[in-house]
Amino acid sequence: MKAPFEAVALEYGKKKTPRVVAKGQEELALRIITEAKRQGIYVAEDPQLLALLSRLNVGEEISQDMYTAVAVILSWVYWLKGMQPGDEAKKSEPDADQAAKPDQASL
Repeated sequence: MKAPFEAVALEYGKKKTPRVVAKGQEELALRIITEAKRQGIYVAEDPQLLALLSRLNVGEEISQDMYTAVAVILSWVYWLKGMQPGDEAKKSEPDADQAAKPDQASL
């Protein structure tokens, strides 16, 4: 039997630890990924991390055993955006690039 198509969206920056902000299977997963791409949010494909994250509920922070894997994804997000940790605070400044959302990722 084929595993269902899944997506989990994380948010980081507003709290100290990344947390799940959306998750779903099949049609909902496709909508999560489509919306993430529409908003310029980085979308990664990592089946092993997805398996871990899918165990969490929406609103739940990641556990310590997920820190390294999530940090790798977040470091790619910052690198792709040409940013460094702490630059996300500049998003709220009037001249900041509103499309830059390094603090969110979907898997």
